[in-house]
Order: sequence, then structure tokens, then C-alpha cells
Amino acid sequence: MKALIMTADGFEDSELIVPLNRLKEAGLHVDVAAPKAGQISGKHGISVKANKAISDVSDLDQYDLLFLPGGKGPESVRLEKKALEICRAFMDQHKPVAAICHGPQVLISAGLVKGHKMTCWKGVMDDLKAAGADVQDQEVVVDDNLVTSRQPDDLPAFCREMMKKLQH
Repeated sequence: MKALIMTADGFEDSELIVPLNRLKEAGLHVDVAAPKAGQISGKHGISVKANKAISDVSDLDQYDLLFLPGGKGPESVRLEKKALEICRAFMDQHKPVAAICHGPQVLISAGLVKGHKMTCWKGVMDDLKAAGADVQDQEVVVDDNLVTSRQPDDLPAFCREMMKKLQH
């Protein structure tokens, strides 16, 4: 099994590292894609290697899960046309999509939130509502193939539900 993480500089460190480690512990191969391949840095100084540029991501059939961590990374990811196409492809193919904190901003830009039950960081909730989502203020919201959470404190519940989606 294989997962794709799309992020950029300024990601929330724990929101990338904790799920990344959980996916790897479960034996998944994980590709980290950013606007440019190479080292990216989190808000609190953790550095991660993006082994792919988002523009170079191809053959989406090889991936079983898409994960969008929070922090400031989604502000850059949502500007990448290819990232929005990837999000749409995952939703069209009914594959698991997991997003935490500011991660749902990418889904807003892709036009994918209308009618979905979701949650996110409190500062993004108005944007999510305006885009047509049914916003729930709880630690994790699962709506069909979509798993969303609000913040680092929600990581245990988020990771649990994200991993459940891979068992189907």
C-alpha cells in the first residue's frame, strides 16, 4: 500500500510527522510531495524531504490514501493546479482523503467540500462553511471517504480513523 502526502514549507510539524510515522509503521510506502522536491521545513523547525514535486506526481492508481497536513503549507499547495487535480481524482475514485487543521483549504480550492460533513482549524471554519461544507466542531469527522480533524490535539483520533479507511 502507498500514501501520498501533499504539503509545503510551514507545515505544522506534529500534523505531518505523527501521521507520517503512523503510515510507515503500518508498512505503507509514503511519498511526500511539495511544490518543489527537496527539503521542506515545518513551523517549529522539523525538516522533511519531499521526494517529489507535486507537478511530478503521476499514476495516481498506485496510491491508496491522500493526506493533507495543516499549518501554513496548504496556502502554497492550494495554488498548485496539479494538487487540486490530484484531490479531485482521489475524491472521484472514492479513495480515502485525510486532512487536518488548514489541510481542508486545499479541498476548498479544489471545489470538493460542498455537502460534506467536515472539521478544520477554527480559523478556517468560516471558509469551509462558505464553501458549502457542513462544519462540525469535533476532534474527527468521517464523511464517507473523507477524514478531517481540527488541530494537533486531535491527532490520536485522526490517525485512528485515517488508518481505518485503509482497512477497507
